[in-house]
Amino acid sequence: MIDDEGNQLGVMQPLDALKLARQASLDLVEIVPNAVPPVCKITDYGKHLYQLSKKAHEQRKHQKGQQIKEVKFRPMTAEHDFQVRKNQIIRFLGEGYKVKAMIFHRGREMAHKEVGRAKMDRLLKEIGEVALVELGPRMEANILLALLAPKKGGPPRAAQQEA
Repeated sequence: MIDDEGNQLGVMQPLDALKLARQASLDLVEIVPNAVPPVCKITDYGKHLYQLSKKAHEQRKHQKGQQIKEVKFRPMTAEHDFQVRKNQIIRFLGEGYKVKAMIFHRGREMAHKEVGRAKMDRLLKEIGEVALVELGPRMEANILLALLAPKKGGPPRAAQQEA
């Protein structure tokens, strides 16, 4: 049991604690319900909720959100463009992002899905040392996609920047 000033009052029965809270015109709030015995505090419940929301807001502010970067290709993407996008993927993975690599098929390209599959296989082979394939290449409608995550013990950043 803790009073409104932060002093510990010791272990007491719930009815006695409620009487103390009512005498102080405050609420009895259970702070740690899983402890044995549970920890309760005499405080204003609205103030307690406000402090909890402020604490949660601060934690969210300092938390890096998980973002997924998207890199798009076409089956007939030129060699230079392929290399530029591959380097972008390596850079994103080096920064700790997950990457969704997508190859879009349009019109007659849908009749030759093996061209897009070959391009995706080549991409995955070339970035295999820095990327971990979370969701392997699969077709969703007219899009061939793969979800890549950075490897835990990947090469140092300097090697990634040279690539």
